[in-house]
Parts: sequence; structure tokens; C-alpha cells
Amino acid sequence: MVEEVFAELGRRWSPILDVFEENGVDCAFELHPGEDLHDGVTFERFLAEIGGHASASILYDPSHFVLQHLDYLQFIDIYHQCIKCFHVKDAEFRPNGRSGVYGGFQGWVERPGRFRSLGDGQVDFGAIFSKLAQYNYDGWAVLEWECALKHSEDGAREGAPFIAQHIIRVTEHAFDDFAGSSSDLGANRRLLGIE
Repeated sequence: MVEEVFAELGRRWSPILDVFEENGVDCAFELHPGEDLHDGVTFERFLAEIGGHASASILYDPSHFVLQHLDYLQFIDIYHQCIKCFHVKDAEFRPNGRSGVYGGFQGWVERPGRFRSLGDGQVDFGAIFSKLAQYNYDGWAVLEWECALKHSEDGAREGAPFIAQHIIRVTEHAFDDFAGSSSDLGANRRLLGIE
């Protein structure tokens, strides 16, 4: 059944992605728990069905990976070329002996796995923004607010500056470029006292 589902996804999405490609549009799939595409493996499986279509990309949301116990930093290392969008949303997982991530249909406040306002959860945004800068990510960093506790207006008021403070302006040159000048072997040997 799983194979047929992915084959059907490929049949349905291929013509849509063709139109996107013709119009210079990338389609970023949010890898989301409970969906067909929810992690790297399912995204790869989908890509195989659509022949690695150039218009298929990823909307990266680390909060979903916290709740799935996926390494959201290694995910960037593996899939950075496919990441075109970034939902900046926090989450936390507080395990207990009664319920799992989605909390047995409890309200969001009672669930072990819940979304939080930026900085109130367990996502290491400093590391994420550093990884994205490392790979020259030039897409959007969009605040997505779904906190189980904090008021939405407070989350928005705090969220925009939180994102701005984490954006890394990438340097045009290495900090030690000054040392890249030509070398004088004789001068170096004299400085080292081995002339």
C-alpha cells in the first residue's frame, strides 16, 4: 500500500510541478508529522517518484523535528540544497509515563509535545541560523506562531526581534585573509631561527 501511495503522489504532483517549473516557481513541502512527507526519508521517496523534479523543495520547520525526535541540525547538513523556506517555530517535548508526543487527544497545554513561542521551547535557533548561514541559505525566515501558553500578540511582538537577532550576515572573506599574502621563505626561516 505504501508503495502505491507514493506512486500516486508522484502521478498527481508531477504535472503540477511541471507547471511550477515552467513559471520559475519552487514548491516547498512542509515536512509535517502525520503527513505523507514528514521526514527526510519520505521526502526522498517522493523525489524518486517525481524523478528528482527541480521544483520540489522543502519548507524547513524544526519544531516538527523536535516532536519527532529527529536531528534538525543534521537535517540541514543533508538537505540544505532542498530547503527553500524556513518556519521559525519553537517546540518542546517533556516525556512522561502516561502519553506520547501527541498526548492522547489532550489539550495542547497538557501534551508532552507542544509548540511554543520563540525562545520558550527546546529548539537551538542559534545553531540553526549558523547552519543555514554556513550553506548560504537566502530564503525567508518566517515566524509561525502556535504557542500552547503565550498570547499571540506577545508571541508576535517578541518573535520578529528574535528572528532579526538570529539572522547572520555572512562575511565576504575569512577572518584570517590578511595572512594569505605571499610568503618570503627566507624571511620565514629567519623568524623561526632556522636560517
